[in-house]
Order: sequence, then C-alpha cells, then structure tokens
Amino acid sequence: MSVPYWRLSSFYLCYFATLGAFIPYWSLYLKENGFNSAEIGQLSALLVGTKIIAPNLWGWIADHTRKNLRIIRWTSFFAVLLFAGFLAIHNYMEYAWLTIGFSFFWNAPLPLYEATTLAHLQVDSHRYSRIRLWGSVGFILTVVGVGKMLDSQPIMLLPIVITGLLALNWLTTLATPESRTVSYDHSPIRLASIIKKPEVLAFLMVYVLIQFAHAPYYVFYSVYLKDHFYTTTTTGLLWSLGVIAEIILFMLMKGLLKRYSLRSILLTSLVFAILRWVLIGGYVDNLGLLLFAQLLHAATFGGTHIAAIHFVHRYFDQQHQAKGQALYHSLSFGLGGMLGSLFSGYYWESMGSHVVYAAAALSCGIAFVIAYIWVGRGDSLSLRKS
Repeated sequence: MSVPYWRLSSFYLCYFATLGAFIPYWSLYLKENGFNSAEIGQLSALLVGTKIIAPNLWGWIADHTRKNLRIIRWTSFFAVLLFAGFLAIHNYMEYAWLTIGFSFFWNAPLPLYEATTLAHLQVDSHRYSRIRLWGSVGFILTVVGVGKMLDSQPIMLLPIVITGLLALNWLTTLATPESRTVSYDHSPIRLASIIKKPEVLAFLMVYVLIQFAHAPYYVFYSVYLKDHFYTTTTTGLLWSLGVIAEIILFMLMKGLLKRYSLRSILLTSLVFAILRWVLIGGYVDNLGLLLFAQLLHAATFGGTHIAAIHFVHRYFDQQHQAKGQALYHSLSFGLGGMLGSLFSGYYWESMGSHVVYAAAALSCGIAFVIAYIWVGRGDSLSLRKS
C-alpha cells in the first residue's frame, strides 16, 4: 500500500499556514483591541490550556472507536464555525469563552493526524519529517504574506484571514484516506503501565519545560519586536527565517536519524534552546544576533519535536498511539504552554522581558538535566535501517 504523500502533506501545509497567520499576529490583534499584557497572557493560556483535556479526550475516543479521520473532520469543521465568532465579539469575557470553545475543537486534529500519518507510514516512520516539512512551508507563506498585508491594511482583517485558512484546512481532511487497520495478536498493554515508567515520566516532564520556555516567544515575540521598533514585515521575516531553518532540518532529518540517537538529537537541541533564549532576551537590538537566534529554531522546535514524535511512537504500543500523541501534545503544548503563557503575561511588564527569557533559558537547562539522567539512556533509539 503506497503512502498518500501529497494528501497527508496538504493537511500539514494548511494547518500550519493557519498557525502562521495566528501565532505571530494574534497578540498584536488583541493589543489593538485594548487588552493589556496580563489579559493577553491569560487568553493565550486559555487557548493552549484546553490542550490539557481536549487532545486526551479526543485521543481516547479515537483509539476506542477507530474513527480517527471522522473525529479529525468534525473537530476541524467546528473550529471554523467557532473562530468565525471572533468577528462579532468585543469584551474580554466574550473572548475568553469563545477562545475556550474554539480551542477545544482546534486542539483535537493535530495529534490525531500525527497518529494517522504514522499509521500510513508504518515501518517507514523515518519519512515523517519529509511530510511534516510542508507544515513549515505553509507557516512561512502566511507569516510573510500576512506580515506584508498588515503593514498596509488594518489588523482587524486578521480574523477573516484565519477563518478562511481554517476552512481550507478542514477541506484537506476530507481528502485524507483512511490508514490501514492494524490487528493485535497480543494482550493489550494498559496505558497507565506505560505512563508510570520513569523514562516516560521524565520524557513528558522534559517537554512540559520545553514548551514553558517557548511560550514567551509564541505569545510576545511580535509585541517584543514592535516595542523595539521593528516593522511588521521584518517581524514576519524573522518568524519565517526560523521556520526556513526548521525545513532544512526536516529535509536532513532522515539522514540524521540514521546517524544519531533520538537522545543525542534531544540533548543537542536543548543546548541550542538555552542559547537561543539568552540571545533573544539580552540582545533584541542586535539584528545579527536575532537572525542567528532564529536559525536555532531548527533545533529548539524542529529537533525536539521530531525526537518527541518518534519517542512517543516507540513508548506507546499500537493500541495507544492516538492517546500517546494526545498525551504528548496536551502536557507539552497544553500544560507547559499554559503555564508559560501565564508566567510571561504576568511578569512581562512588571519584571521585564529579559527576566522572562532568562526563565525560559533556565527551564531548558532543567529539561536538559532531566533528559540527560533519564531519557534514552542505555538505548540508542536511533532509526537506523537494517
């Protein structure tokens, strides 16, 4: 059975194109609507906080019903409908409730689609990065395009653009084929017995800390640059530079996975993450160092994410793939992202951006220590082909 490469890739292209319009500019949109830093942090925390519950609920349903694609399609559809509501609301409480409703559905498709993609790939899981890189392409196209648009057009157009991209993303799910069904010839392994393993607990804690560190970047990086007099176009180009570096890493990842263990890739990426947050927090007025820091996005997001997807694929057996991907997303992007958003929102103005990014570097330092002690020791965990 051949892998439906382009149909799988189209989902990632459109999903991350939506994020390319949303992540860099939504905070600017909220600020333009009169929300302060603490409120922006709270709304961002609500957006990612639903990942603590939603992916696990949808993942449990998917693994029990074997209806991954049906759930992906319906949750993508309702995400479009709910996000369109931002066109008609004004006050903080309306934004808060709509953010919760929208993100409950929006946080479902990606982890389920990761499991679907890996089910299509089967033993060719090393090809995942070549499919996922199209998500990075989509992100670049919209982050640059929307940045240029907002230099000449009012930012109030942003919800219209995002709604259109969400609708396009839903259409790609309709074209995705079902993956082959896997039959089990062994007794089911209890999910709790997998999660209780010290290495799995350490792995999950590492990724909570990684996403805690990324939250100030996702929530405030564009505001940070605007406060230091960078244009929206320059901001978009800086975002896109990081993703271009990520694409190059994805293209090289098949070879890297054959040469290096997942443990080595994770530890190296964490070292680069520490350096990145130090540079962004301390040298925002030095464009050259900012450019270099953005190149490190290849490691801080790309390297850590690829390692995580393969770690989850190894740790969780076939009966729990959707739940495993959901757990990874909910604890890292959900719990870690929520705590990081709240922390950065409350302390951005009172203690300063440099302190917030120093805390991000410290968080990655702690993650490195935990990973070094527990994750992947005694097992190369590389994807070398025999």
